[in-house]
Amino acid sequence: MVQVSIDKLIDAAIAGNQVVSFPTDTVPALAARPDQAELIFQTKQRSQDKPLILMGATPDALWPYVKGTVEELLIWQNIAQQYWPGALTLVLPASAKVSVAMNPLDPSTIGIRVPNCAIAQQILARTGPMATTSANLSGQPPLLTMAEINTQFPNVLTLFSSEFDTTITASTIPSTVAKWQGNGQWEILRQGCIELCF
Repeated sequence: MVQVSIDKLIDAAIAGNQVVSFPTDTVPALAARPDQAELIFQTKQRSQDKPLILMGATPDALWPYVKGTVEELLIWQNIAQQYWPGALTLVLPASAKVSVAMNPLDPSTIGIRVPNCAIAQQILARTGPMATTSANLSGQPPLLTMAEINTQFPNVLTLFSSEFDTTITASTIPSTVAKWQGNGQWEILRQGCIELCF
């Protein structure tokens, strides 16, 4: 069981070679530096055809990781203004800034999200955008408490409960995932907390 302060968790995340976990507005996340995303695939026993999400503290931290026309960027930013921070992941064309390790089988796209969770935003503001996914072994239900995560993943760093407000109850429903299809069209890959109105 490796529980640490927020400063130590952030330092370890920045240093790399370490998977960390922190609360979000949906289910708790496993996170690693984007260039070391393979650590998450190994930890979760996740197949590489299931890409990770790039989570950031603000939309501006994430836009450099996507590429599109001026018109497309305006559409994406408008959606982000409506739903971020929140439980919406946008799958968009990836820029050259995205590590191939995030989505090994299709590095042309990247899912991005800004969580509506103060502790997650605080961590991400200091680490920069992180590769993330739900805290669970692949195919199993998401783990919902730090205690469950410590038991399932003894080598993953988690926060002392004194480091965040444990009375804040996150949703247990994952984010809605919407993929840009071009020409103003979106495909819902996963229906989650948010009902989109395009």
